[in-house]
Amino acid sequence: MPSAGLAPRRIVQLSALLAMFALFTAQIVSALLPYVPVFIAASAAGLALDVYLQYRDPGLLALLGKVRFDVTVRQLLRDMLVLVGLLRIDGIDPEREQAPLLVALCLFYGLHFACQAVAVLVRRTRTLPIVTRNIDASALRLTTAPPRILARRQGHRLLTFSVPATIGLLVTAATEDGLWGAVGVGVSLLLIAGGTVHLGTWLLPRKRAESEQKVMEWLDKWLAEYRPTVAMYFSGGTTSAYQANMWLSTLSQIDAKPLIVLRERFMVQKIDATDVPIICFPKVSTMFSLENSTLKMMLHPANAAKTSQVLRIPTIKHAFTNHGESDKLSSCNPYAKAYDEVWVAGPAARERYLLAEVGVENKDIVEVGRPQLAPIRPYSGAPTGTYTTVLYAPTWEGWDGNPGNTSVVLAGENIVRRLLADDGVRLLYKPHPMTGSVDPRAGAANERIKAMIREANTKRSGARPGPEAAADLARLTAELDKLTSTAFRASADEMERMLLQGAPHGDREAEIARATAAWESAYWASFPEWEHQIITDARPAIFTCFNQADLLISDVSSVVSDWLSSEKPYAVANTSGMSEAAFRAGFPTVSAGVVLTPAADGVPALLESVRFPEKDLFTAARAELKVHLLGPSDPPSLARFNSAIDALCTKADERRVRMESRLAAEIPSQRSAAEETAQESDQGLEAVETEDNGAEDSVTA
Repeated sequence: MPSAGLAPRRIVQLSALLAMFALFTAQIVSALLPYVPVFIAASAAGLALDVYLQYRDPGLLALLGKVRFDVTVRQLLRDMLVLVGLLRIDGIDPEREQAPLLVALCLFYGLHFACQAVAVLVRRTRTLPIVTRNIDASALRLTTAPPRILARRQGHRLLTFSVPATIGLLVTAATEDGLWGAVGVGVSLLLIAGGTVHLGTWLLPRKRAESEQKVMEWLDKWLAEYRPTVAMYFSGGTTSAYQANMWLSTLSQIDAKPLIVLRERFMVQKIDATDVPIICFPKVSTMFSLENSTLKMMLHPANAAKTSQVLRIPTIKHAFTNHGESDKLSSCNPYAKAYDEVWVAGPAARERYLLAEVGVENKDIVEVGRPQLAPIRPYSGAPTGTYTTVLYAPTWEGWDGNPGNTSVVLAGENIVRRLLADDGVRLLYKPHPMTGSVDPRAGAANERIKAMIREANTKRSGARPGPEAAADLARLTAELDKLTSTAFRASADEMERMLLQGAPHGDREAEIARATAAWESAYWASFPEWEHQIITDARPAIFTCFNQADLLISDVSSVVSDWLSSEKPYAVANTSGMSEAAFRAGFPTVSAGVVLTPAADGVPALLESVRFPEKDLFTAARAELKVHLLGPSDPPSLARFNSAIDALCTKADERRVRMESRLAAEIPSQRSAAEETAQESDQGLEAVETEDNGAEDSVTA
């Protein structure tokens, strides 16, 4: 169980907290007695433990902060007890030796708080209204970040800079010589004062970035020069970046000028390697600079709370592309009616929306296929090697608690057990990364399945690739990591990352594609063909696993829809409690595959049909369902995607022309109305003047 795995760590954390409080107790008692050996040992050990936990387990200390026993309070208490101990030790003059030490310590804390104030100012000046990637932003006077211990880690700074003072005071306690305390506190004062001055240099003009107004003016200029026409808009949590990443390859291949628009600062580093320019707009007000740009449309791979904010820009058209299609209700979200168009893979999704009656009209649905499925190789017949490779890729449990969401809990172990019982099967197990995040039972079942696979591997033997295969994989992994990531200093902040991740040099995406292909080949070559694999890392990707497998077993999810592009056999586990007939009727993606019960007793016959295609009853059905789900192969999906972009951009252009014409027509009419009003005013004044003149004549007469 996951909780059992966490138990040792919790015991260690609890022991550390108890040790800290025990040391404080020992310090108090030994300071009051006084008992110098224990006093020195407890004071030194308390500071050492605090420093250790600050660097190794800051989350544990954060719990103390919630009860207002944070690092500043702890260190103040520790220093106060040291001074109390010195006061109780005979041989140390309170007025001549201890009073100056007290004043110096107070000055140290004053400088610490001053340094913290400077750190706040520095962080504010280095927080820009936007964050960019793959854009040369050197014109904004970007600079490297100050040391992390000065700018962002006040706890580390206080404890680290307190070490000399504490050592000096404890040596004074041992020797009864106040000079050591003065030296220690003096060193701490020099450290904190020097650090504050050094940190303050980032507030000087040569290290300060441009103001918010200047940054936005620069962005407007960059948008005018780059002239983007299509953007992918994405907002989400820390685990949702995959929804945007699956569209990166398509976005880099379209004919239009692409742009990626994000809303959360952390998401900038969550997006995979790409050459497409990225701009993050944390605030709505800055995002509206896109209204006056050349941007014509946005693609939306997911619905998010902040999506409604960008929909308010009238000059931009919006298309919902989703991050995968399946027969689940989540693929027909009523939110989709907020977009100008909903782009789907094929006729099946169109029918799904119309049957769901969620407000999406038929005229607003556009079939574009799935461009990112191009790397999936087509079916080439029965397995030719010794082993039949089976990919078991269940989805996760979802948020609604529906037992039909994932097969892991009710059927996973039975499916894996029957697959492992066949000596001719090589199993690739790739669970969804969020498995067990909602339902602990799914996480526990997932761990049991992994244990079953590991045990099965111990019962197999055969030739293994030589050490050169592992060395080759390690080399290619390092090369791919270097291409797909940027090495940052530990102190690097947002601005420094913007500086390092400027405009890409050369065709990096082509290099990444070549490196990825080489890595994938080396990855599979590094394992023996008889060994089962548990795949939980981002690499290899799911499509690479598709190309290795002869058969897929999964749940109702987009994995099945994507797999169908290969036309290989597949099976879907039915853990919904529905009959097979109702299950097939309710989920069209199941219609061309084998339905497995929770007992998984159909696995042997399923494997037989894979090895002997003449026994496969669904060959023609898969080809037909592929077209129904993903659309025709001709024209290619990317071509249809580009056509849909052109059509929606044309609609955006037409709207702009209409708005400009309407505005142009309103301005002359407003001008004419103003002139008529002015003319009437002039005539009224003339009439008043005439009446006044007549009145004057009468008075004169």
